[in-house]
Amino acid sequence: MDTTVTPTDATLPLRIGGFTSLAEALDYAARGSTGYNFHSGRAEHYATLTYSDLRAGALDLACRLSGLGLARGARVAFVADTNPDVIRFFFACQYAGVVPVPLSASLHLGSQRAYVTQLRHLLASCGAEAAMAPPAFLPYVKQAAEGLPLRFLGEPAAFDDLAASGEELRALGPEDTAYLQYTSGTTRSVRGVVVTQAALMNNLTGILNHGLAIRAGDRAVSWLPYYHDMGFVGFVLAPMASQVSVDYMSPTEFAKRPLQWLTLISKTRGTIAFSPTFGYELCAQRLRGEEIERLDLSAWRVAGVGAEMVRPDALEQFADRFAAAGFDRRAFVACYGMAECSLAVSFSPLDTGLRVDRIDRVRLAESRIALPIDDTPADAEVGRFVNCGQALPGFEVEVRDEEGHALPARRCGTVFVRGPSVNPGYFADTAATDEVLSPDGWLDTGDLGYRVGGSLVITGRRKDLLIINGRNIWPQDLEYIAAQQAEVRGRAAAAFSVPAPGGEEMAAMVVQCRVADPAQRAALVERLQTAILEEIGVRCLIELVPPHTLPRTSSGKLSRAGARADFLQRLQGAAPPVAWSPRLR
Repeated sequence: MDTTVTPTDATLPLRIGGFTSLAEALDYAARGSTGYNFHSGRAEHYATLTYSDLRAGALDLACRLSGLGLARGARVAFVADTNPDVIRFFFACQYAGVVPVPLSASLHLGSQRAYVTQLRHLLASCGAEAAMAPPAFLPYVKQAAEGLPLRFLGEPAAFDDLAASGEELRALGPEDTAYLQYTSGTTRSVRGVVVTQAALMNNLTGILNHGLAIRAGDRAVSWLPYYHDMGFVGFVLAPMASQVSVDYMSPTEFAKRPLQWLTLISKTRGTIAFSPTFGYELCAQRLRGEEIERLDLSAWRVAGVGAEMVRPDALEQFADRFAAAGFDRRAFVACYGMAECSLAVSFSPLDTGLRVDRIDRVRLAESRIALPIDDTPADAEVGRFVNCGQALPGFEVEVRDEEGHALPARRCGTVFVRGPSVNPGYFADTAATDEVLSPDGWLDTGDLGYRVGGSLVITGRRKDLLIINGRNIWPQDLEYIAAQQAEVRGRAAAAFSVPAPGGEEMAAMVVQCRVADPAQRAALVERLQTAILEEIGVRCLIELVPPHTLPRTSSGKLSRAGARADFLQRLQGAAPPVAWSPRLR
């Protein structure tokens, strides 16, 4: 493997998508000099995988996979850690005609036992016949695979030692499944999206041409996990399909040193980098005055934001703090998508920055109408939602009410989409597929939003919406109030509804808090409940818990459903760590 960083400027005529399969895209990219580069948590380069070397290595490994006697379309699972072998293994499956299945490389799920349980569930649900894991993860996969009918399991070196088959390779083509992408969620709710070559290649072409407008001289930088659709499709497959070089650091290293992501962008003159809102928030929180002088972010033209609700306050703070390093707030590009659509559904326009829609929050809660307001004497009445732009070509988007009727502009409802990037459903789960995908191709996204002038605004997840006394309460509104308290840091609260003694639903919120003094904790609870009652108009139970208590999905998203389940379980215990306000007992 080469140790020289791949160039930014391609030696190959730029071809922006338009391929019929991943194998065809790599065959073209391999004719050039660009590729993948891997960096440590201190932004030090340690490995390179050119597209040319990737193709050669993938073809060799594909011959060895074929020697296992796997039928065409058999599932081959792998732990999708950030390293060159993982990418090589994925493309070897493409050339061997088997379906790769990326597995989570996240060990922060609560315990090693929980991680093994999740792996076992995924291996069994996809019917994997072989599995690969980098050495650090191999013990967990071996434990998870006990008793399952796998033909072969090992680290990359073990696969390289397999005897090569003499049979002619037949790569996955336009009519085949490209891979299975498991959605974020708990072990019970996670589902394997069948990502077809046709849907994927259509989505990549839309992303590259319309969402990013790829141009000569672009270079991508990413810390996003490979097992998440934005990290894998957006920063493994999309760069290859446009012959763009990309630089990686691992999600684990980003969590330890988030500013090194910006150092890498500065060092490589990266032009395209994405993150959920919390990634930008971490960088802004960790910045020290003297560090700004070492950064040059002036080349960063697409600062994408997606994968969770886009929170404008945190992004505005990032733009303010890093303006001195050359960051242009007009680089922000909000996007919306999901694995069921391969990746992207919509992008906000380039070079315009965030477009924030200020609406009457009370009107939205009471009648689901997003009434715009320019100013109001009471900031508590203002809801701020980020416009996620227009849908990519080929997509149809509707916002529907609970009876399934299409709603006009600025009426909030469930977002439905249809188009060639929508995948055919969930692997071996017809019931789950039928829940969200209609016979005529409309996908129920489960997200709430409204339309504004042809653009889409997302307000939250339908399953997370609190309905209190007939009112719709967005959990983000309660969580935002918590985030404003000095004792609470960042994404440290989860709001949901729970059954009240009388049978109705009431609001509850779990808040991570480092304060130990009982008087200070009681004061915080009282302050939060008062603010929520005054600003939102509902009573709210507050539970204070230690840091790192709130559950998250495999991709790092806050799991409100998990927080609710944990909360209710603790209430049934002998001594739940809850600080209750006397008037709410």
